[in-house]
Amino acid sequence: MRLVWLFLGLALLVLIPFFIWGSALESAFTQTGTVMWLNEYGSWAWLAGILLLMSDLVLPIPGTVIMSSLGYVYGIFWGGLLSGLGSFLAGSLAYLLCRSFGTGAARRILGERDFERGHRIFEHLGGWIVALSRWLPVLPEITTCMAGLTRMPAGLFFISLACGSLPVGFAFALIGHTGVEHPYIAIGLSALVPALLWLVARPLVFRRLRLD
Repeated sequence: MRLVWLFLGLALLVLIPFFIWGSALESAFTQTGTVMWLNEYGSWAWLAGILLLMSDLVLPIPGTVIMSSLGYVYGIFWGGLLSGLGSFLAGSLAYLLCRSFGTGAARRILGERDFERGHRIFEHLGGWIVALSRWLPVLPEITTCMAGLTRMPAGLFFISLACGSLPVGFAFALIGHTGVEHPYIAIGLSALVPALLWLVARPLVFRRLRLD
């Protein structure tokens, strides 16, 4: 039961900043405005974009707009790579911060039974959960925090995070670079490709974990 309450609590923490600053930030971060803002940083625009994507962990920054703007500025390949990297680093930061609480603190927060249940869920299904959540709103922050707190194996987490982050980054960089008005195919691919990548990577990761 504590797992459910933790999930709801994390969702509330993510949504509160959105209700307070969401409208203002969405108005401020239009694609045109974001591209102009990135260009002000010159050769450091790539770093500014990555830091914005990482700040989405605590602020309701419209990450898809940032990714599209990076695609516009840097093109599909480099824009996609930078966007995927920013998403990957944001997820890694959330995971590592929550994992740093330690097993003892996690057991006290969740209780013995729910900690073990959460650990089993993220050990066996966490790869799917992390990879498939990257293109959805709110869920990326919650799932990475839950993965860290329940001690999801690091190798399993980081590979599934990459499987989810890179396709999303490239999809929205493509949208930003080409100026597609109805990007249903790109968005659909950003949901489908992570599943295919993880389907391929999963047996290799589990085999490696068993060998370790």
